[in-house]
Amino acid sequence: MENKNVESRTAFIAIVGRPNVGKSSILNTLLGQKVAIVSSKPQTTRTRIMGVLTENETQLVFTDTPGLHKPRNSLDKFMVRSVSESVAGVDACLLVTEAGRDVSAEELELIEKFKALDIPAVLAINKTDTLKDKTQLAGQISRLSKLYDFEAVVPCSAQTNDGINDLKNELKALTMEGMLFFDDDTLTDQPERVLAAEIIREKMLRLLAKEVPHGSAVVVERMRERENSDITDIDATIYCEKASHKGIIIGKGGSMLKKIGSYARADMEKFFGCKINLTVWVKVKEDWRNREGILRSLGYDERNFDN
Repeated sequence: MENKNVESRTAFIAIVGRPNVGKSSILNTLLGQKVAIVSSKPQTTRTRIMGVLTENETQLVFTDTPGLHKPRNSLDKFMVRSVSESVAGVDACLLVTEAGRDVSAEELELIEKFKALDIPAVLAINKTDTLKDKTQLAGQISRLSKLYDFEAVVPCSAQTNDGINDLKNELKALTMEGMLFFDDDTLTDQPERVLAAEIIREKMLRLLAKEVPHGSAVVVERMRERENSDITDIDATIYCEKASHKGIIIGKGGSMLKKIGSYARADMEKFFGCKINLTVWVKVKEDWRNREGILRSLGYDERNFDN
């Protein structure tokens, strides 16, 4: 690649933590661009999502992982396995925890993985904006610092940007000399179809009751630019586990599906920079989260389902 020399510095960093601590929000804020969906519901991220931040000759390659949790089905097993694989294959880790919360069993498990691998790690205490009593932070930092020799502990808020520059600088300190692996304008490894599908799923997470979106998957069947036009046609299918869920997703007179589609289309037009003609269908695939053939067809690698 051109313009890459030995003065360049890079690091591959896995972003890990329990569900709903703001891992994806921190990734998006660090990049200054949304590449991972976010919602207030746990277990939003299902697969490893790569984000690339290049500033001058320094490149940080992030892997946003699913929240570590106790698996209840084959999809959950895929998600948990991907976390372990991510931690084992990077230069450093960014452990994200939530301000004002006690250390969880999942976080202790991740710290044990750090110890076993002797891997450099930075701790980000996110959501400091939600703390009414900021003095709680000192005690939390002290307790967490005793658990592992973190390279740095950074209180921050992805919501307000507070502390994000400090976090970025601490992560840059973990880089090593070597070539940059991606072009300067690379933002993510996610194909456009996957990004479009994730945008639809994000709107479902925000608009629907907990179990319905978590029991659903989105596949973009077609994504094609019209000739001599700035319009892109996108056809997507939402797969859900139950007929009752299908009715909820569609809504009375199709009202909910229209709302999901409208919100998703607006985000897609902003992200892709063109007009979007979005068509969404809903189909039932019973118990798809435990059917490995369906999971593979939806893009979840079969190697992650080995016992």
